[in-house]
Amino acid sequence: MKLEELLEGKTFLLDKPLDWTSFQLVNKMKYAIKNAYGIKKIKIGHAGTLDPKATGLLLVCVGKSTKQISSLQGQTKTYTGTIKLGATTPSYDTEMEETQQMDIPAFSIQTLTEAAQSFVGDEILQYPPVFSAVKKDGKRLFDYARAQKEVEVPPRIVQVYSFDITYVSMPYVGFKVVCGKGTYIRSLAFDLGKSLGVPAYLVSLRRTSIGSFEVSDANNQLLKPDFYLG
Repeated sequence: MKLEELLEGKTFLLDKPLDWTSFQLVNKMKYAIKNAYGIKKIKIGHAGTLDPKATGLLLVCVGKSTKQISSLQGQTKTYTGTIKLGATTPSYDTEMEETQQMDIPAFSIQTLTEAAQSFVGDEILQYPPVFSAVKKDGKRLFDYARAQKEVEVPPRIVQVYSFDITYVSMPYVGFKVVCGKGTYIRSLAFDLGKSLGVPAYLVSLRRTSIGSFEVSDANNQLLKPDFYLG
């Protein structure tokens, strides 16, 4: 691939591994590009963060394509994952230790499906997790949480187009969600449990698509300098 072609604008698909931050992945790709072409600067950015404990599709825009990041962030996203009922964590995922453990009834798939459907709509009010990058008075919520300071955060309106239960193996519940920009799947997991009267949190999450982009088309060879010189 010629450098001129790259600078004119490219959108690449990566499959983010578990425990990597989105920033780390973009940084690694940036290093690979700079190393391959012997350049000091390159415009590069991703179109939608994935939490460290999530895997899946990350869109990375290079060169003039960075102007499309805002538009790409607004695309519909699809996720699959697993929720654990009967316990939760402060971060609503496996980043932190379990709290509020309790015995739970054997919920039927019908009960779980009905509960999930109550979170489907164009104007769903959702509270972001306290351990998140959402800002309040110029500071990120996780900064307040780490300092053990309680702050009032208003709910945000999000779009959840579908929330399907794919399997049940208590206390684990599999799901597939199609949603709009800014939806926290961690909050969706916690809220599902709350609607059932039990604690809950996200134990796995994978983003499978953003708009027409599919994770099956991702290529992590992009993280190696040799890819660009082939």
